[in-house]
Amino acid sequence: MSEQLPHNALLVLGASEEHIPLYREAQRRGIPTIAVDMRTDAPAFPLADATLPLSTRDADAIADALGDTRPAGIVAGASDAALASWRTLGLRYDAPYVYPKEAFAGLDKAAFHEVVTACGITGYGWVASSDPDEIVVKAAALRFPLMVKPVDGSGSKGVTRITRPDELTSAILRARAYSPSQTVIVEEFVQGRQLTIDLFLRNGRSLMTCIKDQELVDGGFVVRRIGTAELPPTERDHLEASAERLCRALGIVDGPANFDLVLGADGLGRIIEANPRLSGDSIPRVHAAAYGVNVVGALIALALGEPFDEYLTPTRDVHAAVELIGSPLAVDGELVAWEGVTEARSTPGITDVELYAEPGVLVRPHDQSGHKIGMLVAAGPSVADVSAALKTAGGLLRPIIRPLTEAK
Repeated sequence: MSEQLPHNALLVLGASEEHIPLYREAQRRGIPTIAVDMRTDAPAFPLADATLPLSTRDADAIADALGDTRPAGIVAGASDAALASWRTLGLRYDAPYVYPKEAFAGLDKAAFHEVVTACGITGYGWVASSDPDEIVVKAAALRFPLMVKPVDGSGSKGVTRITRPDELTSAILRARAYSPSQTVIVEEFVQGRQLTIDLFLRNGRSLMTCIKDQELVDGGFVVRRIGTAELPPTERDHLEASAERLCRALGIVDGPANFDLVLGADGLGRIIEANPRLSGDSIPRVHAAAYGVNVVGALIALALGEPFDEYLTPTRDVHAAVELIGSPLAVDGELVAWEGVTEARSTPGITDVELYAEPGVLVRPHDQSGHKIGMLVAAGPSVADVSAALKTAGGLLRPIIRPLTEAK
């Protein structure tokens, strides 16, 4: 690479919109950054001191590009793709923090089911295989409706809910298209309250726990809104203890993790998926708005081998939520303009507004997490106050999108 690389820099594996808070926090602290992303137009590249336009999966190419430059620390954000390189490069450079090998079980949905069982946590029926015919046979014994997913996918890509056996074959083919290993998992659909739980651990215990309700985009499995949940202390303690147990089983004794779960009518939380990393979808901003904590700052401190407790000490306790903005169209379109941005920012209760797409760009239907084009965060004394602020701001902030068939 011809670009001069800064010494004692933080190597950040990823430069998507989800990583922007990492670069801003590093800037605030005066820490130089080297950004890695295969997209030459990655949104966070302008915030970095140096850039490496490489795949975050290619640890060897990243090391070659670094040459004699040794990073002061290595970090990845809300990206499963970078986790293997995070560990490989951490070992190579004897980084202060090395991503744990055991955590990779959280990226394989079948392996994670085994971890859940080993931890004594209530599960549900599932089958997995790289053989489509075998999946069809085994899945017939499960209780419908079923969820069909790529075993190693993320971001709701390739996920289908089916209610009849004759829908299995097409759902399996769709899931395989999004699986690097061509492996599909079929799971019984779990009824109940859709929740997520985020933790940031030190020595195997959570210093910051946030349990949130999540609402999905109509007709899909993509999250539309995530907000702090009201739960009885006994249920909260049960879910936190289960999540801590899973983190320790995944080798995460220090750092962030999050889990999707369903709270059933029996009061038991059934863990659906693990994300052994920092949350995406602007969740760190929800933590900041609700509790005054800085999980991004804590992650950078962890990566640099610094104490991180101070970043996770709460300074308030209110409700907060993020509203994710996607295209309202069911077809591809061109973003023409944003309207009402100033008015949305000035809405009482709104703490953050971020737009990920600029006029002139291609906008896809909001059927994947990566297709969101903006977000709003609100905080307030009650769930109702937060919902009202998001409704008001969401009505003001409007993306004007021209269907692609009409674009010139």
